[in-house]
Amino acid sequence: MAQQRIAPNEETAVQFCIRLRQPPRTIAQGNNVPRQIVFTSKAAKPPPAYSQAVKAAGLVFVSGTAPTDPATGAIKGATIQEQTRQCLTNIQAILEEAGSSLDKIASVTVVLAEEDDFAGMNEEWLKWFPANPPARQGAKLPARIPGLKVSIAAIAEA
Repeated sequence: MAQQRIAPNEETAVQFCIRLRQPPRTIAQGNNVPRQIVFTSKAAKPPPAYSQAVKAAGLVFVSGTAPTDPATGAIKGATIQEQTRQCLTNIQAILEEAGSSLDKIASVTVVLAEEDDFAGMNEEWLKWFPANPPARQGAKLPARIPGLKVSIAAIAEA
């Protein structure tokens, strides 16, 4: 059987295996992706485990944002519409702090406590994004947090 020649830009199986054994590089190790932690007092203060948002690679990554009143730290709103509004108000403040805005959002993840709240959340959502809305995916909250109906995360252009 004839030996197969490999083009100079192709990787052999051995080279691939060797490359896989190399430890992955992280931002801390120098992938040359500068990042900036975003914080504003105009939105709910996050727990110590994560930031409100991180600005990197021309994007703003907004953490899952609860409908928390920044002044009191308490969940604001009894209905899904009120809580969706507060989440989006918080996200708007975070994006503005990062030099971005709601109209630059490319993708969001909406996490609901109850599937039955989807229509009410969507009703408020359409007031904020009446045309050209961002891509969106949904999920159900994995844990019950008393009073929490919705949490929203977003990725926007910086």
